[in-house]
Amino acid sequence: MAPNRLYLLFAHPAYHRSRINRRLIEAVQDLPGVTFQDLYESYPDFNVDVAAEQQALREHDVLIYHHPFYWYNAPALLKEWQDLVLEHGFAYGDGGDVLHGKQLLTVTTTGGGAGAYGPEGINRFPMRELLTPFEQTANFCGMTYLPPFVVHGVLQEDEATFQDAAEQYRACLEGLRDESLDLSGLKQGSYLTDALAPAPVDATRTALTGDGIDAR
Repeated sequence: MAPNRLYLLFAHPAYHRSRINRRLIEAVQDLPGVTFQDLYESYPDFNVDVAAEQQALREHDVLIYHHPFYWYNAPALLKEWQDLVLEHGFAYGDGGDVLHGKQLLTVTTTGGGAGAYGPEGINRFPMRELLTPFEQTANFCGMTYLPPFVVHGVLQEDEATFQDAAEQYRACLEGLRDESLDLSGLKQGSYLTDALAPAPVDATRTALTGDGIDAR
């Protein structure tokens, strides 16, 4: 069986000032089987090439939205991409079955720690619940929505933690490409990293838990 082809849509309007997202992208940009598309680099005027983007979706099996989490959503250009590219007759409606059977993954970063996302946290809702619009979009288009890849607390974490996150990101994309990730036991609140084999414990390293737009 041929490996999956991954289409990575990256949307960050301040990438040159990013800490964690730069590390994540550098870890996967050269990965075989991954097509990298920097939306703000390709479409600085928001004039999305709909035909080219739709053709890219036809040619790939997994669509990845990679972006910082801005006001419980994605940066504006990714929303523009969705509005234009996922049109009737292509992504849904009569004849709109191009995306059926494909997978959608959200990759995002937050300034707040993991504890901020839940009933007792300042953001009140679990991360998976805040990502419901993305999940429902996938469902509406006949896609499978994967557990998200989330790096929390990026303003508080150190370089060692960023390196851990980058390595986990690469491992997750390799797993999706090769279909080697076991997603069967993941629950509604799971993250994609839960499907990875546990890493050896190192007491000198911190965990991936824990808002500043530019830093993300």
